Amino acid sequence: MESEAKTVVLVSPAMAESNNGNWHTAHRWAQFLSGYCDIALLSQWPVPALERTPQAMVALHARRSAASIRAWAEACPDKPLVVVLTGTDLYRDIQTNVDAQQSLALATHLVLLQDDGLTALPEVWRGKARVIYQSAPALKPARKSSRRFGVLMVGHLRDEKDPLTFMRAAGRDFAAGIHFDQIGLALAPHFAESATTAAQCTPRYRWLGGLPRPVTRQRIKRAHLLVNCSLMEGGAQVILEAVQSGTPVLASCISGNIGMLGADYAGYFEPTDDAQLAALVRRCAAEADFLALLQRQCSERARLFEPRNEKRLVINLLASALDGAVACATSLPCLPGLPPFLKDAS
Repeated sequence: MESEAKTVVLVSPAMAESNNGNWHTAHRWAQFLSGYCDIALLSQWPVPALERTPQAMVALHARRSAASIRAWAEACPDKPLVVVLTGTDLYRDIQTNVDAQQSLALATHLVLLQDDGLTALPEVWRGKARVIYQSAPALKPARKSSRRFGVLMVGHLRDEKDPLTFMRAAGRDFAAGIHFDQIGLALAPHFAESATTAAQCTPRYRWLGGLPRPVTRQRIKRAHLLVNCSLMEGGAQVILEAVQSGTPVLASCISGNIGMLGADYAGYFEPTDDAQLAALVRRCAAEADFLALLQRQCSERARLFEPRNEKRLVINLLASALDGAVACATSLPCLPGLPPFLKDAS
């Protein structure tokens, strides 16, 4: 590294108050890179003034950061532009949204958060994509309660996370001692109403609302199962946090979860299928061997989610980009929807 520190702009539409996966990714990457370069963590770019001229941009979210991505590409066409694809980017927006598609074209580097995501990325852009799994520190596994079998779902209540399937599953018949807890803010009024109704009608179900991250991690550690019901995921942080806490996972069988847990994982259920989810919960509570299988399969994936691996890959990505391994903007194909300055250059 040169004696004068380089400056990297890291754009995240979600900031600390959001307390969601995108923010935690941005904050973690900023910490990883702080020893390698100066970091300007922003919700958008450009800003009126920075102390130093930035040498690269990292932007989370192809659609929501599209204005910042376009502004950077126009102002700094020869500088690295790294776009990190979220679940809504990869599995929805890049299929139909022009802004998200432009972000793919403008990026010099694309980052996916799990390896199955490559199949959702248009082939023309796969050559500039790499996979960097997110991470969390490993926690010492907790001694699980023998009286209360805890089933936990973590994530703000919104459509993509499908919190209603978890609530419906909790309302089915179970043996005594099985309890369902749900953590996350309701991002629409009808989710709050549904959670409140479920808690009133189903004694085994509790909606705990939003909790601080350290408290949530401890609850994940003490649960017997972590459930992910999502309809789309870029690479669920809560799944790796469960794996890194010794808690096995039940997950909807979608690409983003398969990329995290592996194609042969035994704990998948069909999206929105609360009956299948409930059956898996019953099996885990009744069959120690099946629960142990899930635990073993999760443990085999834990190496992917170690912070030192993510840090190494993030720093290597920025180092290679800043050292000149940058795709020339003028070599991009002229695609429908490209901004005029790229059309003219192609």
